[in-house]
Amino acid sequence: MARIRIDNATVWTGHRLPDGSIHTTDSVLFQDDRIVALGETARRQQADEVIDAGGGFIAPAFGDGHVHPIFGGLESEFAPVRDMETPQDIAASVGEWARAHPETEWVRGEGFDHCVAPDGVFLASWLDVEVPDRPVVLRATDYHTVWVNSEALRRVGYSAGLTQPHDGEIVLDEVGNPTGTLREWGAWRPVYALMPSPPEATVLGAVSYATRSFASAGITWVQDAWVEPADVATWLRAGREGRLSVDVDLALWADPNTWRDQLAHFVSARAEVESGDLPMLTSHTIKFFADGVIESGTSAMLEPFCDCPHSKGLPNWDPLEMAEAVASIDALGFTAHIHGIGDFGVRMALDAMEHAALVNPPRDRRWVIAHTQLVDPIDLPRFAELGVIANFEPFWSKWDSWQSALTAPRLGPERTDRQFQTATLARLGATISFGSDWPVTTYAPLEGIQVAVTRQMEPGGEPWMPEERMSVDDALTAYTSGVAFQAGRDDAGIIRPGAPADVVWLGADPRSVDPMTIGAIPVIGTWRRGIRTFGD
Repeated sequence: MARIRIDNATVWTGHRLPDGSIHTTDSVLFQDDRIVALGETARRQQADEVIDAGGGFIAPAFGDGHVHPIFGGLESEFAPVRDMETPQDIAASVGEWARAHPETEWVRGEGFDHCVAPDGVFLASWLDVEVPDRPVVLRATDYHTVWVNSEALRRVGYSAGLTQPHDGEIVLDEVGNPTGTLREWGAWRPVYALMPSPPEATVLGAVSYATRSFASAGITWVQDAWVEPADVATWLRAGREGRLSVDVDLALWADPNTWRDQLAHFVSARAEVESGDLPMLTSHTIKFFADGVIESGTSAMLEPFCDCPHSKGLPNWDPLEMAEAVASIDALGFTAHIHGIGDFGVRMALDAMEHAALVNPPRDRRWVIAHTQLVDPIDLPRFAELGVIANFEPFWSKWDSWQSALTAPRLGPERTDRQFQTATLARLGATISFGSDWPVTTYAPLEGIQVAVTRQMEPGGEPWMPEERMSVDDALTAYTSGVAFQAGRDDAGIIRPGAPADVVWLGADPRSVDPMTIGAIPVIGTWRRGIRTFGD
C-alpha cells in the first residue's frame, strides 16, 4: 500500500470554521486512494514518498461543473478561427487552411468570436471569397451561432421563401435571403447532419488531450454537459484504453422534439456505463437547453430585448413540455442539468424542477441550472427553496466585448447590471458550483477564480458589479466542494481523513497574492485517487 506525504505546505482543507474562515494545516498523508491524516499526525507517519511542497498551497483538487471535453479537444483538428479581430481575418484563415487541405470536402472551424460582426450577423459572401466551391461551416465561441458559406446553404436547401424552424433562426437579409448566419439547433443541426463525423481515432485523441489538459489545471472531475449517443461509446473506449486523466459524468442531451423516444436510450446508456467496470465514468445526468444566449438574441426573456422590442428571444422548450420531461427523467433517477441564460429560461427551469419534486417521491436531488446569467429578482430565493445548485462560469463575470458589443445593447442598463449574481445567490442560501464551459472560455479554474474575486478585466480597471465579488475562500469552495456536491460525491471536495486523495498543489497561496495575478499561479501537481496525473 503506497503512502505519500506532502510536507511544508499550506494545506487548505476546505473545512469552514465557526468564524467563517477555512481550516488550514501544514501536512497531508494519503495511502492508496484515500487521505489518512493531516498536520502533526501525518508528519509522524512513515511514507514511501515524502514531498517537500516548499511552502506551496495544497487544496482539494478542482472540479468543473460544466464543460465540453470532446468539442474542446477537437478544435485543433479544424481550420483555426479563434482570436481573430475581423470576419475577413477569419475568412482568410479558413481559406488558407482549405487550400492546404484540398482533400477535405467540408471545411470546419470552431470558436470564432461572434462579436466581430455588426449585430453578430456574418455573411456567406465573406467566406465565398476564400472558399467558393466547398461547404464551409464555422461555429462561434458561444456554440449557439454558426456561420456558413453559400455552398453549405445550397447543400442544406436554405434559400428565399424558406420556413423558419421553431427551435432556431436562419437569419435573413432585407429581401428574405439567408445571410449565412444560423442561430440555435433548429437552424444549424441540419447542416451538421450532412457533415461526415471525425474518425474515431481523432475523437479519442481529442478526449486524451482534453482530460490531460484538465489534469494540468488541477482538475480531477468534470461534468461533460452535452453527450450525444455516439459519444457514450467514445467515452467507454477511452476509459478502457486508459486515456482518462479525470473522472467524468456524462450528461445525456435531451432533444425537445424527441425526448420521449430518448428515455429508453437514457436508461440503456446509463446501464452500459455502469456495467463497463470503469469507476472513472458515470452517467447520472440529463442535459436540457432551456434557451439560447443573449448575444444572439436567442435567450428566453420575460421582457423584450431593448434592440428588438418585438422579441423575447427563443425558448427551446414549451414550459409544460419541459416540466413533463424533467419529471420523467427524475422518475428514472437522473439529475436534470439545465442551461438557463435568460430570466424566462431560468424561471422555466425552476418551474420544471419544482413540478418534478412535487409529482415524484422525495429523494436527494442535485438539480443544476448552468450559467444562471440573468435571474428575475422574484426567482432568486427559489434556488435555495428548491435545492437547486447555481452553476456559474466565473470567467464570464467581467465587462468584455461580449457585454459591450452585444449583451448590454440587448438588455439595457438595469438588466445588464443584474447578470451573474453569484454572491447574491450565495447569501440567499443557494449552493454555488463553478465550471468553465470550455471551449467557450478557458478551462483553468485559477483564471475563473481571479475573475470571481475581482470582476475586473485588467489591473486598475473598474470592477463590474463589485457587490457580486466573492472571497478567494468562497471561490475555491465553489470549484471544490461546490462541484463535488453537484456530482453527488459527498466525501470529496474537502481534505480530511477518509476523503478521496484528490489533491492539487499550487505554487502560491491564492489568498495572499495580488488578486489580479491568481490566474498566473502555477499548478505544480495533481493527484486523482492518490495517483499523480500531472507534474513530475
